[in-house]
Amino acid sequence: MTRRTPIPDTVTLHVPFHIVRRGGRKEMQMPEGAAQARRTDNTLVKALSRAFRWQKMLEGGAFPTISELAAHEGIAAPYLSRTLRLAQLDPDIVEAILSGCQPADLTLEALRKPLPSEWARQRSHLAALCRHHET
Repeated sequence: MTRRTPIPDTVTLHVPFHIVRRGGRKEMQMPEGAAQARRTDNTLVKALSRAFRWQKMLEGGAFPTISELAAHEGIAAPYLSRTLRLAQLDPDIVEAILSGCQPADLTLEALRKPLPSEWARQRSHLAALCRHHET
């Protein structure tokens, strides 16, 4: 028989994190460099799908104006216009959102604001915006 160190009844584990508010809910955010599970943001995915659906409806001629489409959808035209901007996002950004690899602090409000039309500038603009939001 060998002598073993007794197993304690309790173990204390320290995990550095902080709580952030996202879309009205609280979320645990791990420190930079910590491995984090991919988490699809359903709010962003839903907004993307709406934007691409509305873009297709406008391009297909189902509705000649944003105002008519907004009336059909029962939403305000400015809201539709801001959300429609997501259909012009860099495909890499869209893919990151759909796979849950977007920056943890990327919000729908940030994506609804005017973004550069060039995809490379969109990526750098959003990266800078997320870095600024962390501080």
